Amino acid sequence: MTITIYHNPACGTSRNVLALIRHAGLEPTVVEYLKAPPSKDKLRQLVAAMGITVRELLREKGTPYAELGLGDPRFSDDELLDFIGQHPILMNRPVVETPLGAKLCRPSEEVLELLPVGKLPPFTKEGGEAVIDTGARRG
Repeated sequence: MTITIYHNPACGTSRNVLALIRHAGLEPTVVEYLKAPPSKDKLRQLVAAMGITVRELLREKGTPYAELGLGDPRFSDDELLDFIGQHPILMNRPVVETPLGAKLCRPSEEVLELLPVGKLPPFTKEGGEAVIDTGARRG
């Protein structure tokens, strides 16, 4: 079974998602996307699998989003994917891909529905917040 997390180790949400996956007894493939950005085709596949738009994948905070003028609707999805390729920090994170689907996991407990395991015991995030798993998973 393959589980992949597109991870930024400097991001608390991303670290919590990785810890939740490991809490489930699973060891994902960790792609540090700032060092090894996904290809344009892979980004296109992820966006389609998540059922979101390319714009929904863009991160504004702490990125060159504003200086590049990416809020301008004139940019096509193809152009936006090119910008992500040139500036991987523009990709919102963490994105997780499992046999149950793909999802932008913000907040971190969103990853639970993608984990192909039974209900997990409680988990505590880095900041001390408890995560209680309902056991609900994608189909």
